[in-house]
Formats: sequence, structure tokens, C-alpha cells
Amino acid sequence: MRVRAVLKNSLADITNEKWIDHSRNSFIEGNIAWVPVKENEPCEMEIPKRIRYHGRGYFMIGDIAVIHGKKPCPEELEEIKKFRHPRGVIWIESLYGVSRIPKSEIIWGDAGEVRHRENGYTYILDPGKVMFAQGNRNEKMRIAQLVCNSNSDERVADMFAGIGYFSIPVAGCGARVHAIEINPVAFDYLNRNILENGLSGRVTSSLGDCRDQLQGVYDRIIMGHFEAISMLPSALSHVHKGSIIHLHSIGTIEDQIKKTVEGAGFSAVIDVHKVKKYRPHVWHMVQDVTIS
Repeated sequence: MRVRAVLKNSLADITNEKWIDHSRNSFIEGNIAWVPVKENEPCEMEIPKRIRYHGRGYFMIGDIAVIHGKKPCPEELEEIKKFRHPRGVIWIESLYGVSRIPKSEIIWGDAGEVRHRENGYTYILDPGKVMFAQGNRNEKMRIAQLVCNSNSDERVADMFAGIGYFSIPVAGCGARVHAIEINPVAFDYLNRNILENGLSGRVTSSLGDCRDQLQGVYDRIIMGHFEAISMLPSALSHVHKGSIIHLHSIGTIEDQIKKTVEGAGFSAVIDVHKVKKYRPHVWHMVQDVTIS
């Protein structure tokens, strides 16, 4: 690709320049934007065509590549290094305990704390020490959009807040959020992320078991944990007619939810959403439970 160098903050000023090839995207490198140039126009350099990646699946969290599942072989690791040039590569074998602590290993380079940008928000975390729900990106924004569209000053409980991946965007859409987390390491990052995103006036955090920390009545409760169904009775003690509970599970559990809701003296309308494939033929699901 033939390109010219332009200061990144000057991109808006050159949009109508006739030499720009608008069929291609600019390449950003630090404060410089390498802008594509038409064939008959002079350029400063030519960037080789990027090789398409066909290797092992991974996530980038900040500048660290994160791999789940089976440990990658040396050839897979080399492909990721050549394609993304990460600061380091972490292998997460599994998550354990109610705190969802990663069993992780640095398999190349350096790791540690990162600043990760997602959907306009910044998250500070160490992906080797706390979970980051990268695969739930669309679900996080779906819930935030529901709050934005509700036209009310919602009081929301995030019962498994982690580092704030639901709490932050929901508060950014105007809700008053009670974020609860049991893992002290994740709780520390949660508080840092609340400050980092300028949301200290909208988010109250609590450290401990969410069943003991819930207070008052909530308009919306987020239950982003696969064991959430066992804690649904506690959530139902803090709802009113019209409250909505977003309950995560592996596979659909509508019958269990209805039985528990009815046992608490309520009825409910349940809408089911797929989040992502959990394993072959099994989906990570979210049930939107509207209390009536």
C-alpha cells in the first residue's frame, strides 16, 4: 500500500484531499497516520501487504495476547508473535472458584498490568490475575443500550462485577450502579476503573458475597456468572414489579428460573439470548427476566 505520513490529529483536516485513496484504511502508528495514496500521486513509502492470519484463536487484552484452552505449540506461538507483535503471551488453562481466578502461565515475553480499551472505555487489569470477559463484548453493550433506552434513572446491581466490564458501560449510560465483587484483586481494579472512566459519582462498590451486599430495591440486576441460578432467590428479595434480571447460564434454564420466581411470589416474562458458543453444541446464554 502506497502511503504518506500525516499527524494523527490532522486526519480530519485532509479528508477531502484528492490524493487520498479512500478505498483503503489508514494505518496508525503512534501519533502518525500512514494515509493511502492513489496510484498516480507521489507517496513517501510503500507498506507491504499484511499477511492474513490463519492460526490459533486468541484475544488481545491491551498489548498482551491471551490464549485459552489447550496450551499452544511452538509453531502456533510463533504465528501469533509474527502477526500481532504482542508485549507478551499468556496461556489461561482454566478459571477456578467463584472468584473466577485464572490459572495462567506467561509463555512468552513480558506480561502484567495493561490498559485495555473497549467500546470507548478504559479497563486497567492484569489478565494473568483476573478474568476479563472479552467474548462478552456484544452482551455488555446490549445491556448498556437497554439502560440508555429506558428513559429512567435506573438503580442497577451488578452482582458479579469483576473489574467492571458491565458496571462501567451501564454507568456510562446514566444508571446508578451498585457493583459487588468478592475477589479482592478484581475489586481493586474495579475501583481503579471507576475512577479512570470518571464514574465515581455513578458507581458504588462493595467487597464481599453479593448475597450479603445487596441493599434496597433495584430496577435491574445483572447476574453474569454461570452459577447465578443458585443465587437468584437472594436477587428476588431486592426487586419490584417491572425489575429486570439478566441471568447468565450454560444452556437455557427457563424452567428453573420460572420455578424460583414463582416460589418468591412473582411471575415473569423470560427472553433468551445467545452470547457465544461455550463448547460444541452448548451455548453461553442470558435470560432477561422481567418481574411481574
